[in-house]
Amino acid sequence: MKFVFITGGVLSSLGKGITTASLGLLLKSRKLKVTLVKVDPYLNSDAGTMNPYQHGEVFVTEDGGETDLDIGHYERFLGENLPKRNNITAGQVYHEIIHKERKGDYLGATVQVVPHLTNLIKDKFKEIGKEYDLCLVEIGGTVGDIESLPFLEAARQMGLEENCFYVHVSYVPFVKSVGELKTKPTQHSVQKLREIGIQPDAIVCRSEYPLTEEARSKIALFSSVPIRAVISAYDVDNVYRIPFILASQGLDDLILEKLGIRTYLKRDMSSWEEFIKKLENPKRTKKVAIVGKYVEVRDAYKSLIEAIIHAGAHTLTKPEIDLVDSLDIEEKGAEEILKGYDVIIIAGGFGRRGIEGKIEAIRFARENKIPILGICLGMQLMTVEWARNVLGWKDAHSEEFNKDTKHPVIHLLPEQKDKPLGGTMRLGGQEIKLKKGTMIYEIYKRNSVVERHRHRYEFNNEFKKDFENSGLTISGETKGLVEVIEWSEHPFFVGVQFHPEYSSKPLKPHPIFLRLMEM
Repeated sequence: MKFVFITGGVLSSLGKGITTASLGLLLKSRKLKVTLVKVDPYLNSDAGTMNPYQHGEVFVTEDGGETDLDIGHYERFLGENLPKRNNITAGQVYHEIIHKERKGDYLGATVQVVPHLTNLIKDKFKEIGKEYDLCLVEIGGTVGDIESLPFLEAARQMGLEENCFYVHVSYVPFVKSVGELKTKPTQHSVQKLREIGIQPDAIVCRSEYPLTEEARSKIALFSSVPIRAVISAYDVDNVYRIPFILASQGLDDLILEKLGIRTYLKRDMSSWEEFIKKLENPKRTKKVAIVGKYVEVRDAYKSLIEAIIHAGAHTLTKPEIDLVDSLDIEEKGAEEILKGYDVIIIAGGFGRRGIEGKIEAIRFARENKIPILGICLGMQLMTVEWARNVLGWKDAHSEEFNKDTKHPVIHLLPEQKDKPLGGTMRLGGQEIKLKKGTMIYEIYKRNSVVERHRHRYEFNNEFKKDFENSGLTISGETKGLVEVIEWSEHPFFVGVQFHPEYSSKPLKPHPIFLRLMEM
């Protein structure tokens, strides 16, 4: 088996995920069968309970995994879905090692990080990689972090057992006072990696500007790599260009040479080039407001932003995307905050904060016939807004926020109420039946679709007839659960209980976002 390990140095948030995704795309363009794995050294079992302010969005896989957002990057660049097993956390492996010990799998041995934990980690890598020509493994965090040491040790040992290539992503700062790129932090980071026992085969240098030849020569000399293996990954406005930057410096060729993979096929990046061309040559603009409550962190809405960008490229539209704080709408009113937007999207989320601002944004869009899409919680609040302002039930709400309302239009299903909190979550891909003659049916052009979910509260069918009699259409359902609502007298008034943004790809944008950008 053949593996590429991607590590990081100097500081976090360098773009290891984008680097890994870009390499995956380049190698796949050579007709190789490639998969990507993200290792997260934190002790959480998965990303499901993590605060968006700390970790960005939780990306949901088709098979119901709550994963790191880098899995989203991988899916978008590869153009294919990945299973939840491709996101490995320290919490998972420690839990599994204790479970094995309790079962007696180690026959009374003293269970240690080496060899027991590292063997388990290696087994996971090999199990995932056995079906592929190449398995790329990104190890989260920064070299020197104590929590990542078992994974780095496992990566080192893999080099003794399998055919491996090591890529180190490091930071080369530009010091403005002297007008110079400084290579010392990268030299020290590589030194730390070598102390662990890993000699990098290539160094991807993240920097504000392209590396000078002097800087490349220094890094090559002090890191013991050929100068052609020092890759300049400078800042760009469009992350979808990064595969071309890596390809122009032959990083994928280096990997194929070292791993002994003989392919006479040139990279076929024509579809990606066409996407970039459309993305960078729009014919019009469209102002898009994403109304949410984690707006200080754009990564909290990463997949949603990217889905809008994908659809914009394919419709030759440049979306000007603003993250709008729903608390600002509560304070200043929707008329002041949302005036001038062409599209309003009510994003998902959890918790009471900012809820009334989202409901006010929905009212504003409905009354002013501004195209609006509600996603997950957004769909639920569209239901609440309709109940309050069309049906006249002023106390209407979700049981999540008001358990005493006489009109709980969104509720927990009766069979969920005695379950622990984690047991009530509906996760992953589920089939949705679409109603013919509706906008959502026209968008998908099929009878049923599979979409990804991440929620626990549902539309209350007790009030279903009241909504339908007042003009709201229930246009999508899953086994009696309402999935899609829409209003035919509005240009685009659609709420979906699922998350369409998770399945959007650059070369295959999601049809709901395509329709929004086409309007």
